[in-house]
Amino acid sequence: MLAAAKGSIFTPVAIGRIIVGWGAVAALMFLGPLLNPPVPLPLLVTALLAIVAVILVCAFGVVHEAEHLARRLGDPYGSLVLTLSIVLIEVVLISAVMLGPGEHATIARDSVMAVSMIILNAVVGLSLLLGGLRHGSLKHNRTGTSAYLGMIIVLTSIAFALPALIGRDGSYTSGQSIPVIVLALGLYAFFLVRQMGAQAGDFTEVDPGLFAPKISAKSRSTTKDDDVSSSAAISSSPVVSSDATPIAAIFVKHRKEILLRLVLLLVTVLPIVLLSHDMATLLDDGLGRAGAPVALSGLLIAMIVFLPESITSVRAALAGEGQRVNNLCHGALVSTVGLTIPAVLLIGMLTGQDVVLAESPANLLLLGVTLLLSVSTFAAKQVTAMHGATHLAVFAIYGLVVFS
Repeated sequence: MLAAAKGSIFTPVAIGRIIVGWGAVAALMFLGPLLNPPVPLPLLVTALLAIVAVILVCAFGVVHEAEHLARRLGDPYGSLVLTLSIVLIEVVLISAVMLGPGEHATIARDSVMAVSMIILNAVVGLSLLLGGLRHGSLKHNRTGTSAYLGMIIVLTSIAFALPALIGRDGSYTSGQSIPVIVLALGLYAFFLVRQMGAQAGDFTEVDPGLFAPKISAKSRSTTKDDDVSSSAAISSSPVVSSDATPIAAIFVKHRKEILLRLVLLLVTVLPIVLLSHDMATLLDDGLGRAGAPVALSGLLIAMIVFLPESITSVRAALAGEGQRVNNLCHGALVSTVGLTIPAVLLIGMLTGQDVVLAESPANLLLLGVTLLLSVSTFAAKQVTAMHGATHLAVFAIYGLVVFS
């Protein structure tokens, strides 16, 4: 039985993706000396195209496994698996850069800001646009979405705005870093506990049917006249399925399959991040020659690293799964900020490095507009293609800022 499960999971296609991904990582390690800047232009272009191709192959493998896990575990657990696997590796990547040679005072700020704009505007916008065009509108669980946005507002304010006001030269002092680390990790841990426990139902799909009538006890009556008058007091509220199997029971029943798919997902996603790290050097070289802005490199790397999650989000929107779009996009950003900022502050304290987090006025304005737009968008019971278009417009403005 175990052999059959392995055969259905470790298919020839899945094994081929692993070989392609890790083979490319090994090839880059072997060819490392040839790719040290300055790289001849033909070799630079060839290497970049090859890396992007391999990343796409692995990304579709990650999406495949994530969707299987999502169907097996249900949300929010299925989406959380993909989110944490990518975000944790992204945190490790940023930490490795900080611990390496050279000065990287703004690496965390630039990376997390790029991720914020990509997720909140590009991915959310594209998902809502395509999902809205296909289905007319997408329903979502407003309680869960509100929790995500509340976390994002607090964490991004701590990360990008507060250091400019109370820090020194855009960095938190050691005395300020400790309470910020404790606060961010504590809030994130509490959020995860509630999301996976008592409030798990707030992050499940809204029943596409519809809005069930809710009648207050005060309006109930046994008389016909009172029944007629009470119907005017009916309020609409989304129906959320409540017959979901407990996650513990699902894990016990399908433990082998879940563990094997988790292993396969991580083995497939890791080359994406390792290759994106190598690609950063090539991009810096190429963009430097072209005179492109330095921030463009971080933006492109962030887009590549979060490609699997972006693809999964768009596919969820096309399937009409509005809450899963929220779980993937907003959940990814909550995890990114909630884990990255404490990690880099801790590394800065231990190594004596300055960690510049304060953003420029232009980026702070765009972040504020993005957060306000997100709250406005998801305050609606149903989101439409028009909502998606406005988010994409903000991302286009962010692109103008990057190139200005």
